[in-house]
Amino acid sequence: MANVVIVAGGWHGGCELTPFARRLRALGHDVFTPTLTGLGERVHLAAVRPNLDTHILDIANVLECEDLSDVVLCAHSYGGMVITGVADRMPERISALVYIDALVPEDGCSWWDLVNDHFRAIAIEGAGEDGLGVRPPAHMDPRCRPHPLASFLQKIRLTGRWQEVREKLFVYATGWADSPFPATVERLRRLADWRIEEMPTRHNVIAAAPDQFLAILTRLEAMRPFDRAL
Repeated sequence: MANVVIVAGGWHGGCELTPFARRLRALGHDVFTPTLTGLGERVHLAAVRPNLDTHILDIANVLECEDLSDVVLCAHSYGGMVITGVADRMPERISALVYIDALVPEDGCSWWDLVNDHFRAIAIEGAGEDGLGVRPPAHMDPRCRPHPLASFLQKIRLTGRWQEVREKLFVYATGWADSPFPATVERLRRLADWRIEEMPTRHNVIAAAPDQFLAILTRLEAMRPFDRAL
């Protein structure tokens, strides 16, 4: 019914999204959970020193090589930087953007600019071993791997074309401390082409509340393409 691409957040690999992807596939959707360079099963590529541009290209190449259109492009946390860059390059392939407690950058912003002091401290402390990769915080999934520091620091370059995507959703997790997103949510609430859905859960929304997130996601117009044609 729909082409769904989900990008994991910082430190995470696509393998962690597999259980949720299976549920979407059981509903008839085509689902892709690509892993960003240097993370997950692609950790051996960390030596190429990936940055934000690398990660944007990772996902753009999936859309091009799979020849995907009408894509519901989703991302968690850091992944919001990535999908914004992808949508800015190819808005014609994307029918909806879903930010799952994720960063929504403007031109010239970096992850470092948009997070708060709590996360900057994690990056500084976690990069102390080699200055290249930020080790994952202790509470994370054991499959998490050091995240390329360059991708946290590089500023995104946007033309504004990503705003052409017709459906834009922000899923706001309100059940955790140290969230850097309150200001983002207030900004987006003032924009007519955005929808905000609040969930009283911790930051890793899909892991914490898969049933509730599935219900929100499947209410998107873009998840019902055949209905739109009637």
